[in-house]
Amino acid sequence: MTETTHRQSLAHLPVPLFAAVMGLGGTALAWRRASLVWAVPEWVALVFLGLAVVAMVVVAGAYVAKWVTHPHAAAAELRHPMRIAFVPTVTIAILVVATAAQDVNEPVATGLWWIGAVGHLIATVWVLSEWSTRPDIGAGHITPAWFIPVVGNVVTPLAAPTIGDVDLGWFAFGVGVVFWIALLPLVLERVLTHDQVFPPKLLPTWAVFIAPPSVALLSWHSLTGDLDGPVPRVLYAASVMFLVLVLAQWRRLRTAPFGVPWWAYTFPFAAVAAAAVAMAGARGTWPYEVVAATLLAWASLVVLAVLGATLRLLARGRLLVPEA
Repeated sequence: MTETTHRQSLAHLPVPLFAAVMGLGGTALAWRRASLVWAVPEWVALVFLGLAVVAMVVVAGAYVAKWVTHPHAAAAELRHPMRIAFVPTVTIAILVVATAAQDVNEPVATGLWWIGAVGHLIATVWVLSEWSTRPDIGAGHITPAWFIPVVGNVVTPLAAPTIGDVDLGWFAFGVGVVFWIALLPLVLERVLTHDQVFPPKLLPTWAVFIAPPSVALLSWHSLTGDLDGPVPRVLYAASVMFLVLVLAQWRRLRTAPFGVPWWAYTFPFAAVAAAAVAMAGARGTWPYEVVAATLLAWASLVVLAVLGATLRLLARGRLLVPEA
């Protein structure tokens, strides 16, 4: 047994690992959307949903075990100035799985939706309160991950009309969109002005820029049925432009060492793929179709690649280790 394996411990299980559930579940949602728009077999979405459920059970079970066996390490993570932004990935993961599973087991999906929807609003208030009152959290801690606690609310409306509550869906949508618009200038200033060095290991969080407009487009469609008006068109443009900007940074982004932060790529790519598929179904022209098919294939390959690399890290005893 290697020295690295000896150091592997649940005490070092990172809460951002719940992004794995988001990425796999988001890919399931993208393929579910594809099966509604095109003649795509539903089993593909079910396979990714199955992977998301397994990931949820494993990660959630391990995280509960971390609280039981290493409570001080778990509590310290909640106070970490960087990782605090990732804590609400727990409730987003629940919402994503609930949305993807609504056609498979509606009663269970409904229960999960309510837990995720209410839980995420509570998480939003908690994180915003921490940011506003803690002197140890400053401009140097701002990353695109700051969108997670607030913009995660736009995931709630995706299944609100089918297994949830439309009024709560609109409420969450309003919270998510308004705070996204409020935070966007702060985050852009942080990544564009270079006043402080951006942590290399967090470079994958650049992809989080893609998620808010992509999910907002899907939520707008879920709440209004509209994919042809100015709102979805603007959100689609923003989604694709942020994707292009992220891909343009690829040479720099790929220098980040592989680790849990790489899961930050998966949900945004899945979200923009789902948004592109939705727009392709609404517009019905070949440019939209080509973009949608390309992004769906790309998102699927990325999530499978990151999953495989993560499992290799775990097998080599290099996943649950102290943060470098």
